[in-house]
Amino acid sequence: MSENTTDSSTATTDRLLAEARKKTARQQSPVLGKAALIVGIIALVVSPISIAGWVGGLAALVLGGLAVRDEQTAKFGKIALVLGFVAILVGVFFFTMNIA
Repeated sequence: MSENTTDSSTATTDRLLAEARKKTARQQSPVLGKAALIVGIIALVVSPISIAGWVGGLAALVLGGLAVRDEQTAKFGKIALVLGFVAILVGVFFFTMNIA
């Protein structure tokens, strides 16, 4: 009888702990993902200025890569990665247009 009680209380404790972890995970704000997205958008806007596009694109790639690691910020992180890559490409395009 004592064994059943211990198993029951362990199961209850595990369930409560799992619920608390889920609640804590929901309360964490996706700041890194939003920051990566904002940097990606800014990088894309300033990308016609070649150096600014390269630096901003690189920053968006780094922040986006860090944001992809977390489940909550993965969507913003992926978008930031794409924006950073496009910003670098646009910067390279305008750089070659200025040289030619």
